[in-house]
Order: sequence, then C-alpha cells, then structure tokens
Amino acid sequence: MANHQTLVYLVQNGICTIVMNRPEVYNALNELMKKELNEAFKDAERDGSVRCVVIRGAGEKAFCSGQDLKEHSNKETRRSLKESLEKSYNPLIRRMRTMEKPIIGMINGVAAGAGMSLALACDLRIMAESAKLIEVFIRIGLVPDSGSHWFLPRLVGMARAFEYAALGQDITATEAERVGLVNRVVPLADLEKTVGELAERLAKAPTKAIGLIKRTLNKALSSDLDALLDYEATIQEIASLTDDHREGVTAFLEKRPPQFRGS
Repeated sequence: MANHQTLVYLVQNGICTIVMNRPEVYNALNELMKKELNEAFKDAERDGSVRCVVIRGAGEKAFCSGQDLKEHSNKETRRSLKESLEKSYNPLIRRMRTMEKPIIGMINGVAAGAGMSLALACDLRIMAESAKLIEVFIRIGLVPDSGSHWFLPRLVGMARAFEYAALGQDITATEAERVGLVNRVVPLADLEKTVGELAERLAKAPTKAIGLIKRTLNKALSSDLDALLDYEATIQEIASLTDDHREGVTAFLEKRPPQFRGS
C-alpha cells in the first residue's frame, strides 16, 4: 500500500476510509492529491478485504474546495485544463463510477467545484447541516467539469442543474436534501457516527450484488426498457452464481441472519 502525503488511507473491518488531508487549504486538490486519489481508489478497488469506501475531508470546514488555484498561479506557461482533466480528474471519476463497491461521500464541510463533482460521483452522500455545495466554476468564468454536467441533471433535472451551474450560488444542506443531491443531512456532531453505521451495514452486505446493482444502474441511464430488461436478466444470472446468494437462501431457510462474505 502506498504511503500518501496528502491523504490518510485506512482499511478496517472491511471499510476503506480515504481522507483528503490538506485542511489548511480547505482540502484543495493539487497535483499530488489528484495522483494519490487515483492510486487510493485503485488500491481500494483491488483489495478484496475492502467492501465499502468512505471519502471525506480533514477537519470540519471542508470536504474539498476543488482545484488548488494557487498551485499554478505563479507559472508563466499556461496550464491546459483539458490535459489536466484527461490526466487526473476524469480517470478518477470513471474509476469511482465503475468500481463495483459502494462509495459513501461524507460531506463534512464545503464541497466546491471539482470537490462537488467528487461528492456527486459517490453512490451515497451524507451531509452535515453546516456544509454546503457550490458549482463554483462560473465565479471564475469556467464551466463545471469532472462529471458535474452528467450528474446534476440526472439528480435534480435540467432546469435546476442549469441554475446551479450558471449562477454558482451556495446550496445549503437543507436544499441539497430537498432536491435529491444528498441522501441524508445530520448535525455535524452526528456525521461520523451516521456514516460509520451506514458503512458497517454496507461492508456486511453482499458486495458482489451491490457491485452488480451499481453496474446495472449505470447501464440504465443510457438504455431503453427492452435493452435493460435483457441486461437485468444477464446480471441476475451472474448474481445467482455467487456464494453470497447461496448463503442468503440458506440463511432464509434456516431462519437466521445471513453471514455475507462479499463473494
């Protein structure tokens, strides 16, 4: 396992916790952190003991404030944002969405710009009452990236997606929950406990089935009903061959709680 300079990476009881650890700059994404995030998610994906991933920011002020604008501000050569996205951000978002393990975004503070995109790429989002989301790009004359144009309209509809992207206003936790951007909002003092309980539940669940659910939901976003019905049948056949399915049926017949192993 790699030693990270900008992250804390911990695996315990089937749960991988990834902490973006630059609280002095609101956990802004510099080049090293982007590289290490890609490595961390790759490690979590490959580690058979990991059955759930939690990503959060260090401290209480920020989940992630997006790209570290100061990192390249003194350089004379113009940085290509296209190359930056293709090299770092896009592979990370793709890996998160195709990783067949559940990912919980623990939004402990502000999630802005690419930090908001990172939160939206998670499967579940639990948000502190004091936190906020911001599609901040428009404030510096840019457009949302790292998947925000894809996630937003699917979560909140086209009109509200345009509003958030074009106006760049703060989205409070109350509003985020109301419009469906997050799954649950809790007091900051309860956030860690709430996320921990959810992560434990997912880590004890049939991981293969959850991965197949994630794969099928991704497929559903670009399929018509007939195509998806055929795809579901194929995926269900795969699920029926897992050890966890056999354990689930056996536990049901024996009238006991199932002991899923994620295989």
